[in-house]
Amino acid sequence: MTLLSSINEVCDVVSLDRFTSVYGSANPNAQTMVALALEAGDEIARRGDWQKMLKTATAVSSPMTIPTDYERMTPGGAVRTSAGDFVRPITNSSQWAVIVGIPSTQPYFFIKAGQVLFSPASAGAGAIVDYVSKNWILKNVGGEASTWSADDDTTLFAERLLVKGILWRWKRQKGLPFDDNLAEFEADLVQELNADRGA
Repeated sequence: MTLLSSINEVCDVVSLDRFTSVYGSANPNAQTMVALALEAGDEIARRGDWQKMLKTATAVSSPMTIPTDYERMTPGGAVRTSAGDFVRPITNSSQWAVIVGIPSTQPYFFIKAGQVLFSPASAGAGAIVDYVSKNWILKNVGGEASTWSADDDTTLFAERLLVKGILWRWKRQKGLPFDDNLAEFEADLVQELNADRGA
């Protein structure tokens, strides 16, 4: 299912004529639908660790520049040394200042200014970093992206969620009752996340 087919499914429900093209269209309804599709897709992508959005990077040394598609670390043990030991996260600069000042065999990492810092620095050599990509769109040509660029772009999560996400947003914007549609979206989001995780 593409951006265009997803929007046309919503059109069928809300009694709008189907579009032949939506991306870059001058039609105000098409522009609204594309904006709602982006908003819905962003939310769906942020609310789960979708399998197709999980990425791995290997550090050469410390510091390691964060990949350009980085959104967030995967939960629980996102960083491992080349030997397979877990690297503990540090989440504030005060703690990091203490950690780097005290020699330790326990490896730690801290994210700052677009880099992953390691302590001891040697722990960064060959470290594996698992993260969730911000890219949730698969372009027909050119790989993955975080924003629409064509009618035939698809999503890296279950496409039916995009349809349901656009639908309740459209109804909300038009001042129509949308509670049932939102509840269906939320229930389907949980179901699709569980299915994506193999549950």
